[in-house]
Amino acid sequence: MFRNGTSAPIISGGTMPRQRWTTADMPDQRGRVAVITGGNTGIGFETAKALAARGASVVLAVRDMNKGERASAEIAAIAPDADVTVQRLDLASLASIRAAADELRATRDRIDLLINNAGIMYAPRKTTADGFEMQFGTNHLGHFALTGLLLDMMLRIPGSRVVTVSSAGHRQGGPIDFDDLNWNTREYSRVAAYGNSKLANLMFTYELQRRLSGTGETTAVAAHPGGSDTGGSRTSVSLQPLYFRALFALVRPLLIQPAEMGALPSLRAATDPTVQGGQYLGPDGFQESRGHPKVVTSSPRSYDVAAQPRLWTISEELTQVRFSV
Repeated sequence: MFRNGTSAPIISGGTMPRQRWTTADMPDQRGRVAVITGGNTGIGFETAKALAARGASVVLAVRDMNKGERASAEIAAIAPDADVTVQRLDLASLASIRAAADELRATRDRIDLLINNAGIMYAPRKTTADGFEMQFGTNHLGHFALTGLLLDMMLRIPGSRVVTVSSAGHRQGGPIDFDDLNWNTREYSRVAAYGNSKLANLMFTYELQRRLSGTGETTAVAAHPGGSDTGGSRTSVSLQPLYFRALFALVRPLLIQPAEMGALPSLRAATDPTVQGGQYLGPDGFQESRGHPKVVTSSPRSYDVAAQPRLWTISEELTQVRFSV
């Protein structure tokens, strides 16, 4: 069940009176521990920077330790009192995920915020270290496993949240073929595979919130950055025909916003006390591409209450990670 006592997610913004929410509205984060996957670049970096500036102890969970250390130093230069550490994490390897979770459990006694931000976009066909299709394996299964391994560090912490970053691209996904998650019997589509992974992020969030309801202090929330200036968005445009790229160059200022604006939905999902479990936040502008964060609605497929638990069960089987809720 969701926090509104129903089996459907909350999509009304009625409890969130301020629509032009910015980092100035973030409550003090001192005493809180935030783990951010992919926190060394793009939206993840902007999320980490804002949380550290508000006093949170931030863990940058990254694949490339050198890039993570450079990001940590950049945050320290902006916020000298910031507490930022770097944790190696490769979401395309279950062994790396388990090792990272073990290290976090050994060095931290609590996690207030787990922000599942990292991801790959429109990648050519590859597989993870464990043989999963790369986009689904990284964007969904990796975060599913990490969340399951860390969740008991959060359940007793008031205000703790699991924030999973999806994408407007989730509308390009589905229905998910549960019998062929690795695209073994179909022609591979990098766009559809990405859409499936982002659809899975939402289905995971909604199912997790149902399981969390009444079990502890933790809630699950989703967010998407809109059209933000990141490596992934630039890659997606580069894959389009020349005429599309020329047209996009003309309308780009209307559709693309800086990464610091793209981070606002994640930051509001993580810190706004009015946000409720099961909500989905995105920009308030045209086509949810730009603007300030508000509660938005995801695709009908994401709300499929039969597919959500099926995805959950398959994800547990594939990752061999069992949740405590």
